[in-house]
Amino acid sequence: MDWADRNGTARWESAVLDGGPADGLRTRVADRPHTLQVTRPCPPDGPAGPDDPGGDVRVSALYVYRRDPRTDRAPLRYTFDVASP
Repeated sequence: MDWADRNGTARWESAVLDGGPADGLRTRVADRPHTLQVTRPCPPDGPAGPDDPGGDVRVSALYVYRRDPRTDRAPLRYTFDVASP
């Protein structure tokens, strides 16, 4: 157990996303998660009316990136999972 584990603090590292809609995006991740989720809003076709049942609903496209296990130092590499979700 290292210092970060004992003290409840996260260890942040640089990461880069490879492929998919976020190709080349750089971010920071805490504690090397196995997967990252990227979302992109999907705008509605028109304005919601007062009687529209979907007026309070938001729609987002979901993309999943998985950590490349061969990357052992920053920047960590996450590759687009075309089969998810």
